[in-house]
Amino acid sequence: MSSTAPKTARSAHIPGTRRPRPQTAPAPSPRGRDRARAHAQRLLRSAHRAAPALGAYLAVRGAGLLVLAVWAPRRHQDLWVNLAAQWDSDWYLAIADHGYDHELGTAHNTNNLAFFPLYPVLVKAVAVLTPGTRASTGLGLAVVASLLAAWGVFAVGDHLHGRRVGVLLTTLWAAFPVGAVQWMGYTESLFTACAAWSLYAVLTGRWLWAAGLATLAGLTRPTGIAVAAAVTLTALLRLARHRTLAPRVLAAAALAPLGWCAYVGWVGLRLGRWDGYFAVQRLWYNEFDGGLRTLHQVRWLLWRDPTPQLFLVMVTLTLIGAVVLFALSAWDRQPAALLVFTGVVLTIVLGSGGVYFPRARFLLPAFPLLLPLALHLSRASRRHRALTLTAAVLGSSYCGAYMLLVWPAAP
Repeated sequence: MSSTAPKTARSAHIPGTRRPRPQTAPAPSPRGRDRARAHAQRLLRSAHRAAPALGAYLAVRGAGLLVLAVWAPRRHQDLWVNLAAQWDSDWYLAIADHGYDHELGTAHNTNNLAFFPLYPVLVKAVAVLTPGTRASTGLGLAVVASLLAAWGVFAVGDHLHGRRVGVLLTTLWAAFPVGAVQWMGYTESLFTACAAWSLYAVLTGRWLWAAGLATLAGLTRPTGIAVAAAVTLTALLRLARHRTLAPRVLAAAALAPLGWCAYVGWVGLRLGRWDGYFAVQRLWYNEFDGGLRTLHQVRWLLWRDPTPQLFLVMVTLTLIGAVVLFALSAWDRQPAALLVFTGVVLTIVLGSGGVYFPRARFLLPAFPLLLPLALHLSRASRRHRALTLTAAVLGSSYCGAYMLLVWPAAP
């Protein structure tokens, strides 16, 4: 049998010709391996430095979740539904299941083109690879994004003022009055993660990373335009200040708004009118009126309404506090990128004539507003710091549970 076996390639070699070399995958170059190893080491060092902030974040949000878990059965409500499949979560899940509307229509509060696409696209893509429902996938994505956001918030605070301020800033962001939204099937955590790391990239001179993350933020929420403005204006200021043509900086200035502009332009093409997205927003009663409705609502709740609802009072105090904190941020001369970001977010939130009750949630990604508080606490006594943070965590836990279990409308 061996005499009739087919000859191998080696025995079939023709004399006088070169033997072909075996095809093997090229080995990574030493320089490439060193670069990958250096990146991994930097990432590990960054994670190790952020560990106390991430631990504090998990503790705060865990306390809020515990209050929710204890209170929900007493209210005869399903905690899972409240977190994963209600209000805006339901809209995003429906987009992941069925896509976007094709027509503008005339009915109010029904057109899903008002919701930006990145989160439902991620839910649909990741759900293919994970067990469970799309609702569980969406909630899982929000929790993972919240940890990335907390890491980014810490990175900004640490870069500007040191590790202690970074930890305090992350803790205060976790203890935001409506911080419960961070662990819901909403887009606030994903948007904050994109915004925080984009701002950090600006502060550290990583311009293309800043633009790329700003593009993702622009595909996540309407206020993504604030991240784009922060990157673009800061890049232009740098070019004007140094009077040199830096290709990466110039590219970042041009690329940062692409995500937001792409979605708004796509909605216009889908509806066959240039103002398609803004027409959709009008059907949701969201029009820019310069703050007239906001002022009217604040005046009514604080001076005229004899029995104001607790949640609306909390929203009002949050808005007033945000204005004060922005003034303190400007007084402290925060970097231009942070001031532009929070300034544009505040302008959009306060200047909108839309519904009033979700505005505290809309301010959740504007974490640089908390920097003056973090700086003050970093210089305070340990006792004062502990009392303040304890009060903030307890207040956030109660407000979050009240918002989800008692307040009858969306967060």
